[in-house]
This record gives sequence, structure tokens and C-alpha cells, in this order.
Amino acid sequence: MKAVTWQARNDMQVREVPDPTLQDPTDVLVEITSTGLCGSDLHLYDPLTPFMTPGDVVGHEPMGVVREVGSAVTTLTAGDRVVVPFNVSCGTCWMCTRGLQSQCETTQNRDQGTGAGLFGYSKLYGQVPGGQAELMRVPFGDHLPIQVPHGPPDDRFLFLSDVLPTAWQGVEYAGVQAGDSLLVVGAGPIGDMAARIALHRGVRVIVVDRVPERLERVAARGAEIIDARQTDDVPEQVRRLTEGRGTDAVIDAVGMEAHGSPAAEMAQKSLRLLPKRLQGWVLSTMGVDRMDALYVALDSVRRGGTVSISGVYGGAADPMPMLQMFDKQLQVRMGQANVRRWSDDILALLDTEEDVLGVDAFATHHLPLEDAPEAYRQFRDKEQGMVKAVFTPGTASR
Repeated sequence: MKAVTWQARNDMQVREVPDPTLQDPTDVLVEITSTGLCGSDLHLYDPLTPFMTPGDVVGHEPMGVVREVGSAVTTLTAGDRVVVPFNVSCGTCWMCTRGLQSQCETTQNRDQGTGAGLFGYSKLYGQVPGGQAELMRVPFGDHLPIQVPHGPPDDRFLFLSDVLPTAWQGVEYAGVQAGDSLLVVGAGPIGDMAARIALHRGVRVIVVDRVPERLERVAARGAEIIDARQTDDVPEQVRRLTEGRGTDAVIDAVGMEAHGSPAAEMAQKSLRLLPKRLQGWVLSTMGVDRMDALYVALDSVRRGGTVSISGVYGGAADPMPMLQMFDKQLQVRMGQANVRRWSDDILALLDTEEDVLGVDAFATHHLPLEDAPEAYRQFRDKEQGMVKAVFTPGTASR
């Protein structure tokens, strides 16, 4: 089969790789019909390359049609249409039964000190082959895949794999209600969708970004916007819009890729000068992130407010402004999305005639799998108006 594989820093290639097979009685094989390109995939592109091995199959936002089921699977049959969550979670352990599927005790990577396995996401999270491929082995067939109806186009359900639950959890963790105010830092796919979810709930949403097409998208949905290119003090502008207080909550939907942190960016880039094994040790023990987005979030939220972090961070030695956080009496919530905790609630919203969150037109680019290497570059460089790209491998029925 064809799959997108990591070969080296900034080098993704579509290669022929062996077809996956059923390994356990609870496995299913899924023929992939659509699979997303995520901002987190860019972290594998650079700087998390020390944890990658040439040939790793990447991608964690797939859906498709079940081709084959293991002998112990009772809830799915060949031909069923499913979305595959990005967490590899068993659904039955102590953590999973408490809605913490991203901490699944069955797939936790104890040797790395990290949580549940993730599809297509490096040695840090189990080195499980990902979903930017024509075919995919999915474990825990009775608990992990999300069965969706046939009929609507893939895009109606595809974003259940990551974008929707990550954004949904970001809003839930922000704790905002109708009439509250929310600042979303970053209008990439997660920030854009978080804004849509909050607006749907009657929240006043302000979004800050520096990419014009992204600001236009969220403004068209009803959000107020701040163009970061036109101000050198985003928090002060937020306070001017909120009677001097700041917003009730902030979602940081940027994470480690923030602009405005040149020292951290230089430190990340200098890692490539070290031997690969040493690069991984440095990242795991002394790594720092580009923190500008988080600093903006902490400064912009009102006293007693909440900061919800959806953007991925990977530094083990990031400096935090503890005086400011303590003095402002802030609450901070964060973590990988627990996809299966939220998926049923989201599916109920999607499985209606009205497309209330605009998922049908959410993707800006639909591309064949062969175009993945160039799409990675364009997405990283924010070219061609690319906000969300979807690859369409395989020939299974859509």
C-alpha cells in the first residue's frame, strides 16, 4: 500500500509499505477514504525529529470503511463506516472509564513517561503506524473506532478524529457559558473550530492571529478579530475590548509553534547540530518551547479566569510566569483531547440536517495522498491559503 512516511527532518515521502494485517482478535482493518493533515504533524517535521525513525508511517486523523474484523470483534462488520480517534485507547481500563482516554493505562508509554499511544506519532507515543495511508490496523475494535452512518460526505464526520474533540475539550476546559467572553489565540484548525463551538454556545469570541485568510474565516462565523500584525500589545487590546478586565477565559490553540519567541526558536533549531540520540535527551530534559502564545493567554485573561491549553507543548524546562499566574488567581487546564469522552455528544450534533459547525466546508484543500510532501511544506509555510488539508487515498466507497 501507499503511505506517507517520515524519512528525515523536513522530509516526508509517499512510499510503498507492507499492508497491515490483523495481529490480535480485537483488531479491525480499515480502508482509509479520507485522512487529515494536522498541525501536530508539523512537530514531527521539526522539532520532534529525534524521536522519529525513517519509514515511520504518520498521520492521526483518518476515517474509512472496515475491510476485515478480528474474531473477537462483535460491534463492527466489513463495510461499516468508521472514524478512528487519534488516541490509541482500550476503552475499558481505569483511565478510559473515567473519560481520560489520552491517559489509557493499557497503551501508556511508561518507558517514555508519556500517556496513551497515538497513531503516527513517534517513539514518544508508541511508534504506532498512522493513518495517512491506504490501509490501517486499528486495535480495540469494539471500543475505539467511532461508527458513523453512510451517506454524507466524509468531511461531515472526519474531524471527529481530532479537530472536533480537541476544540470541544478546549471549550469545555475553558468553562465558558452563554454570555461569557473567550479569547482564542490562533485561528488554525483547532482555534477556528473552538471559536465555532463557543459561538454556537452563545459565547462572545475574540480571535487573534496574524494570517489574513484565517482571520477572515473566523470573522465570517461571527467572531471578533485581532490582527497580531497590527498591534504590539495584544493583551492590552483585549482589555480595551472587555472593560479593562480581560476575557473570562482564553484558549491557547497555538502551542510550541508561536511567533515572537526568537531565543526559543534558535534553541530548537540548534538541536540539529547535535547527534540524534543526544537531541532526544536534550528535548526530554532541557527542551524549551516558543512560549509567546501562552504568555499572551496568561496576560489577556481576567483575574480569576481560566486558561485552556489545546496547542501542543513539548519542552521540559519551559519558564512560566508563576508570580503573575498566582497573583491573578488563574486556573489552567490542558492536555491531549480525550476523543471518546466527547465523541458521542459531538456526533449527535453532526448527525443532523443542519451543518451547525460548518464542517462540510471546513477543509480548504482536498488532495491525493501523493501530494502529501508538498502539502506539508505549504501548511508549515502557510501558503496557498491552506488552513486544513485532507488527503483522499484508496478506492473504498465514500
